[in-house]
Amino acid sequence: MTIDVCFSPTLYPRYHNADAVAVITDVFRATSTIAAALGNGARSIVPVASTDEAKDYKSKGWLVGAERNVQRCAFADFGNSPFDYTAKKVAGRDIVFTTTNGTKAIHSAANAYCIFTGAFTNLAAVAAACRRERRDVVVLCSGWEDKINVEDTLFGGALAEMLLDAGYTAVGDSANIALTLWKTAKNDLRAVLERTEHYQRLKINGLLRDFEYCISLNQSDIVPFYDAERGCLRADSAIQTVF
Repeated sequence: MTIDVCFSPTLYPRYHNADAVAVITDVFRATSTIAAALGNGARSIVPVASTDEAKDYKSKGWLVGAERNVQRCAFADFGNSPFDYTAKKVAGRDIVFTTTNGTKAIHSAANAYCIFTGAFTNLAAVAAACRRERRDVVVLCSGWEDKINVEDTLFGGALAEMLLDAGYTAVGDSANIALTLWKTAKNDLRAVLERTEHYQRLKINGLLRDFEYCISLNQSDIVPFYDAERGCLRADSAIQTVF
């Protein structure tokens, strides 16, 4: 079994493997937030690509989380902060969700064998779910507006390291680049990520609490799984794991 890392959704057609598990990551903040919302009891997350689609759902009475360029959209119930999705607000509810980068990446990988979403907060759980599938894995980094970013690349390297330890093989230069970057950064992850573009965006917008949350490893055993038939992400008990 192999693991590969795609640095941007625009590159994904070159990496697509219909028989592989696709792991979508958007560390700051979509995939961290999805795991938090499902962990707090949300029944499902419906990822949509555009704000127009999200507004349409809102007009029909759905709860909507929407973010563009780090800021919550005015029409939405929630933004893209994991702290927005408290159990009191989301338990037992279905939520429509659109973000600048992450939800688009989910749709990019729609034809994969299956899709998980991963972040540092649920890294070990996602690695365990991948191992259970016993298939090749392609990590799709959401990046920022189709450009590479450090944080998602680091997640790809972290997952690669865990799967290599379980007998997987890294394929291609991109997986090895991500792995090398992770090995360089992992002993002081905060210091490395404080030099990133997205750290500055979060800082300017008063969202450093989100930053701290999103860089904390293995807070959650939730593995969000994309149910293609229903068009939503859910935390299926069959793929949750205790690490």
